[in-house]
Amino acid sequence: MSSKPPTAIVMMNMGGPSTQEEVHGFLYNLFTDRQIMQMPMQSTLGAWIARRRAPKIREQYAAIGGGSPIGKWTEAQGKMMEKHMDAMSPETAPHKAYTAFRYAAPMTEACVAQMKADGVTRAVAFSQFPQWSCTTSGSSMNEMWRQIKEAGMEQQITWSLIDRWHSHPAFINALAHRVVKGLEQFEEAERSKVVMLFSAHSLPMRRVNAGDPYPQEVGATVSRVIERLAELGVHNRYSLCWQSKVGPLPWLGPKTQVAMKALFAQGLTHFMAIPVAFTTDHIETLYEIDMEFGEEAHEMGAVFKRSPSFNDDPLFGEALGVIASEHLARGEACSTQYALNCPGCVSPTECRNILNPVAPYMRLKDATAAR
Repeated sequence: MSSKPPTAIVMMNMGGPSTQEEVHGFLYNLFTDRQIMQMPMQSTLGAWIARRRAPKIREQYAAIGGGSPIGKWTEAQGKMMEKHMDAMSPETAPHKAYTAFRYAAPMTEACVAQMKADGVTRAVAFSQFPQWSCTTSGSSMNEMWRQIKEAGMEQQITWSLIDRWHSHPAFINALAHRVVKGLEQFEEAERSKVVMLFSAHSLPMRRVNAGDPYPQEVGATVSRVIERLAELGVHNRYSLCWQSKVGPLPWLGPKTQVAMKALFAQGLTHFMAIPVAFTTDHIETLYEIDMEFGEEAHEMGAVFKRSPSFNDDPLFGEALGVIASEHLARGEACSTQYALNCPGCVSPTECRNILNPVAPYMRLKDATAAR
C-alpha cells in the first residue's frame, strides 16, 4: 500500500436524508441557507418552514423506500472515478473520492476531518452539479472554505475546482446514452412519437434576474445532448422544463408537468422525462418525476417514462474520471468563468473564493479593485 497521501477528489452535492429521522434536519439546513433563497428573519422563518414541511416530506421519502439513495450512488460513482483516474493519471495517484454534502450526512465538516486524518495535501473540489448555480455549487464551495478555516487548515491543502462541466463531451455522451436507454422502454413503433422532456431543478426568478448562469448552462447541456443524439440516430422532439418549485414566489418555468399537459393538448401522447441536471436518483426523480408526474400523465391518458439516472452507470463513472484527470493535467485552479461574480451577487465577500489555490487566482472584482 502506498504511503503517499491520496489526491482528494471531493464530490460536492446537496445530499439527502438517508432515514426518516434525518428529514427535519435536512430541511432546516436547506431553508436557512441564504444562498438558496433570501427571506426576512431567515433563521426563524426557515426553521418554521422546515417544521411545517417535514411530515409531508417524510411521507414522500417513505414512498421511495425510507430515505434518499444519493449517498449510496455518490459513493459508487466515486469508486468508479477513482479506478479510472488511477489508470489515466498515475502521476497524481492514488486518488480518493470524498463525499461532502451540504445539508445531510456526510456533511462538509466530516469530509474535512477525514481529509485531515488522511494527511491530504492536494484536493479537487468537484461539484456534482454539472451546471453552475450559486445556489448549489456556489453554496457548497463557500461552505468548504468556511469549514477549512474552522479546522485551521488554510495552508495544509492545495486546492483546485471543477466548478462546471455542463458541456464536457464525456458527460454529454454518457447522458445521451441514458436517453437512448430510456427510449428502449417504449415499443419500437412508438419511439419516434416520444417527446423528450429535459427536466431540471428550477430556480427562483430572483436568482435568475441576479445573473445566475444556471439556466443558460442547462440549455447548453440540452443543445449538446441533442447534437449527440442525432449522431446516434435519435431525432425526437424535445422541450426544456423545470421542476421542484418551492413556495409562492416566482420560479423559472415552465413546470415539467404543465409543459406535458400543454403538449398533450397539441396531440402529443408519449413523453419521457430526462433528468438533465441530476447525477443520481433521489426524491426529485423517484417521487416527483416517477410518481407525481407519472400519475398526472396516466390521468390524462398519456404514456410516460423516465430515462434512467446515472447511478452506477459505467459510462458515467468513466466520464467523471476523464473530467477530473483532464483537470489535474491542466494544472488550473478553476474555469475562467469562476472568477466572475454574478451581477446581482448576494454574497460578494464569500463567493468565488479559493483557499490556497494550486495556480494563481484572483476574482475579477478583486483584480479591478487592486488597479
